[in-house]
Formats: sequence, structure tokens, C-alpha cells
Amino acid sequence: MEKNSTTIVWFRRDLRIEDNPALAAAAKNGVVLPVFIWCPKEEGQYYPGRVSRWWLKQSLIHLQHSLKSLGAELVFIKAESTLSALLDCISAVGATKLVYNHLYDPISLVRDHAIKQKLVELGINVQSYNGELLLEPWEVYDDNNRAFTTFDAYWGKCVNMQREPVSHLPPWRLVPAGGMAESAPIEALGLENESEKSSNALLGRGWSPGWQNANKAFSEFLEHNLQSYSTESPLIGGAHSTSLLSPYLHFGELSIRKVYQSLLMKQIVWKNEQNTVGESSAALFLRSIGLREYSRYICFNFPFTHERPLLGALRFFPWDFDQARFKAWRQGRTGYPLVDAGMRELWATGWIHNRIRIIVSCFFVKFLRLPWQWGMKYFWDTLLDADLECDILGWQYISGSLPDGHQLERMDSPQIQGFKFDPEGEYVRQWLPELARVPTEWIHHPWDAPPTVVKSAGVDLGVNYPNPIIDIDLAKERLTEAIAVMHMRNEADGTDCEVVFDNSETTPDLSASEVVVVVENLPCPASSSRDQRVPSMKISENNIIIEKRKRPKLGEGGSNSNNSIGSEVSRMDDDVASTAESSSSKKRMTDSRNYFSVPQNYPSISEDEKYRVCESSEVKHKRFDEIADEDMSNKNGATMLKISEEQIIIGDDSSSLNI
Repeated sequence: MEKNSTTIVWFRRDLRIEDNPALAAAAKNGVVLPVFIWCPKEEGQYYPGRVSRWWLKQSLIHLQHSLKSLGAELVFIKAESTLSALLDCISAVGATKLVYNHLYDPISLVRDHAIKQKLVELGINVQSYNGELLLEPWEVYDDNNRAFTTFDAYWGKCVNMQREPVSHLPPWRLVPAGGMAESAPIEALGLENESEKSSNALLGRGWSPGWQNANKAFSEFLEHNLQSYSTESPLIGGAHSTSLLSPYLHFGELSIRKVYQSLLMKQIVWKNEQNTVGESSAALFLRSIGLREYSRYICFNFPFTHERPLLGALRFFPWDFDQARFKAWRQGRTGYPLVDAGMRELWATGWIHNRIRIIVSCFFVKFLRLPWQWGMKYFWDTLLDADLECDILGWQYISGSLPDGHQLERMDSPQIQGFKFDPEGEYVRQWLPELARVPTEWIHHPWDAPPTVVKSAGVDLGVNYPNPIIDIDLAKERLTEAIAVMHMRNEADGTDCEVVFDNSETTPDLSASEVVVVVENLPCPASSSRDQRVPSMKISENNIIIEKRKRPKLGEGGSNSNNSIGSEVSRMDDDVASTAESSSSKKRMTDSRNYFSVPQNYPSISEDEKYRVCESSEVKHKRFDEIADEDMSNKNGATMLKISEEQIIIGDDSSSLNI
């Protein structure tokens, strides 16, 4: 590479100058043009929600100041096409090279591969780097060179792999590019409109985006809160129950390598000191990092998982596409206090505790039988730490769509969960002011309280607080029936199996019972050993391996089995929940006008078959904002959400499955 040649650094979700391999490589090779391209049209239905866009804007401003202090201005571009914008930048400054750090969500994988192919055809040198993970997804396979489909087997292989600790120091200075690469002011990107600014101002009182603030937050957690993490993290109202690092990790403001290496050192120190609590806390946090890695691994190796279950049998589950229940869940009007408190906190702050994420998503899938894709997209639009890969893993786990996920028939009563995780009812009272005077013994099931108690507490069930949307026993009965229908349809289909299937192929005719179809690791051409490989989007019979793999039953499992996360399925709950995230309850003020669409019905399908999992090419759609844009006020006009500055700060853990 010639010295002083111009390299474009394409920033995406790697908004830091420390341990940024793409930036470090560009700075070493000569002249640098840092670029951030905002292309709402390409985001599609995964256009970020308000709070996520607010964070992105603040982080970009922080990065802009940092790069300017090093000598180079960050160029902001709002475009209809990322490829066109990059070509314009290349032409404007005479660049000969493009560098960027990898992303692993399905949308980015397709876009990045297409851009790279086109630029290479035009003679541009394109290099991509790992700035997001400890290990690339294509570096971790089993002994038969196949992708893992259970977390314990995957993470066990990762921690035993030899690797050198790598960190890239921030550059001392950057040589700015000449030419006229036109930069728009950050306001022109449209990440925040005028109607959103008053609400977003509250976020700024509780959060400080930016890579330097990320390092401060991590140092604070490492020195003061990590030691008690294992004991505090289950407490939904605990002051130190979360690390609050998830938004920083999602936007790449914090190096995961730095986090991992720092935690390992802490764990070693505490082990030598025989500090069992500290050692346990470090191990728990390291497991959460592993789940974040696994979410990227699953999305890369099975890029259809944002739409379809990893276990093929789940495609026959009879979901109940009830938009009224979906609306009640969103608004925190289900009649189950802990669920409602969680959903109202989410609406108000863009944040809920990891345990609450599990509870509300389980209620959504198991009690209401609403399709997990709806919940995933709603979380995507409302969570401050919305992260598609973690979201996919979390909702597939909760819905029983993973080989080592929740058993589909497992139902955890919100009432029991309430007394377990909010024993004094303080969390419920904070977010459901209409229940503030209900005695603690009835706070999680006010419908069972004596009428005199309910009346004296100022509660009028069905008026100022709803009756339960569904009876627990009835929900269990309907879930059992739905599972029976699923098995019947699966058998009628002739496969009688659990299949990991590809999005672009029909399921092969398999006679073996309970099998998993695993995509073989296919070699992909790349211009560098560091470059990102691309998963095969189409699978021929020669590229499919059929492997007998029984799904573990509750209470079964082995420590190192490739078939199970272990005997305690609930173990993953503490790590996974925040993996939920999703799309859209407000109108989007963008030129692209991309809306999340809710499937309404199926053409040419009998009433008995109306619940079949949606096929996007067949389903009629309805704009999401038509059913989800209502405010959070009750029928009497009383405000349901009154938030203070202190409430804005309440949060959960890392986007990486709530680290």
C-alpha cells in the first residue's frame, strides 16, 4: 500500500477511536476520510426507534469532536443509497481504499457483501475487520466443521480456543483527506425531529452517550459494582443490579475485547483471594458476553432467524394474531401488574430490567400466544439498547424456538414472578400509580382481593385498572391445545422433526425423527484473512448435514453436551432476556416512510389454519402506526405515566442480553 494514499473509514456501529481496527489500519496507511452514512431507506422495517436514534446522534457528535481533535473531520451524509454515497466520496477525494468493521445482522450482511463486490469490481481496495467480537462467527465450528446450535457447546469451544489478546491503540493524529467531500450538518440527518426533542431531553439527564463516557461507565462498574453483580442482578429495583453498558456496546462505543480482558483479570484476582462472590459475579458477566457473541453467531450462520424459528417444528405453531391483545400488552393494560409496570416503564424510559424483559416476553408468547416477531419488532422500536441480533436470540429463546431454549409449554405465572422479584410491590407502585394503595399481599393479584380492600385502595377493576386479559388456567389450557395442534400439523407434514431450515429453501423431506439441519461451513472468497465471510443464502442437498439431535427435556442435560444448555433451562433467563428488542409504535418522520407491518390474515386459508406462521410474500399488511400510535392515557383521561428525572435513570443491563 502506498504511503499518503487516501483511505475512507466507514463508521457504522463502531463509534470509538480506541481499539478500532479499521481506523487504526487507515491511520497507519496514510490520509484518512472518516465517513458516516445515514440511509433510512436501507433500514427497512428495522428503522431505529426514537430513543435509539437519540443515542446514535449524541454518540456521533462525541465521535466528531474526538476525530477533529486528531486532525480529521467526520463527514456526515444522508443518502438514498449507501453505495452511491461511498462512490461519491471516493470520487471527491480520490480514495483508493475503503475500510470498515464487520456487522452481523441479516440486513447489514447482504448490504455489505453487495457493496464490497461492486467496489472491488471498480478497482477499489476493500478491507474489513473484526471490531465487534472476540471471535468471528466463521472461526468457531464443531469437530465436523458445522455451526453450533446450542450455547454451552459454542461458548465452551470459544473459551478453550487459543487467541492472542489484541487491542488497537487510538491514533496519535490523522492526516485529513484533500478534495471536497461534502458533509451535511448532523441535524440534516434527521435522527431527531422537533416533536421528539422535549422527550429526548429527559434521556440526557440519565445517560451520557459517547466512547469516552462508555469507558468511564465501564470503569465505574468494574471497580464498584461488579463484585456484587451475581447477588444484585436478580433484583429488579436494585441500585447495582445492572451494568448499564448495553447501549455503549450496541453502538460500539466500548470495546468488547477490553471488557472481556478486564473481567478475566478481575476473575483471576478474586479467585486468588478466594473471593467466591466476586468470582461468581465475574463468571456471570462473562457468560453474558458469551451470549452476546452467540447472538451474532446465530444471525451469521442462520440469517433467516429474524423472521423464522430456528427449530422448524415451530413453524406450525398456531399463533393468535389478535391486535387488540397486542395493543393491551404494549400499553400496559393486561391486568397483570408486573407485566403492565414493565411495559409502562419501557414506554416512558426506553429501558427495563433484564428480568422484566423475560417476564413481559414470556407473557406475550405463552399467555397471549402472540407471534414472537411482533414482540421483537416492538422492542426494537422502544428500547434504548435495541440490538437486532440480541433481540432475535432472546425472543427465539423465550418462544422455544432454539434447541436449548425455553420449553414451549413452560409458563411462569406473573403473579408468582411478582412476589419473587418485587416482593414489596415497590416496582409495581412506581409504574402503576392507580395501584399505589393496594396492600402488598394483593399488589400482584388485585382481582383476588376482598372488594372492601380494593375499594379502599381506590381501585375500580375494569375502570381505572383492567381485569386480567386472560385467566391463567385458561391460558395454560389454550397453550396445551396449541402445542398439540403444532405436533399434529408437523406429523401431517410428513417430517415429524425439529429442523433448522434455510429461509430460501423448502424443508427437505426427512424421515429421521427429531433432527436438526445444520449448514456446513462453506468457504467464501475474501481478499484478506481479516475480511468478513458471507453465509450461504441457498443450500443444496450436498451442503446440508442431517444430524440426530433430541431436544433436551426439562431436567435432562449434560455439562458438555452439544444437545443442551444443561439441566437448568432457567439458567439462561438471567443472561438472555434483554435480547428482546423491536419495532415501531410511533409514526416515523422520514422520507422513506418505512413502517412495521402487522400481518392480518391469510388468503386462501381455512379458518382452522389461520394461525399458521406468516409468510411475508403471502400476507396482507397493515401499517403498524395505525394500531399502535395511541397515547398512554386510560379511558377516564387520567395520565397513566408520570415520570420524574429519577425514574428516567432506572435501567437494565447490557444490550448484549443484558450484560
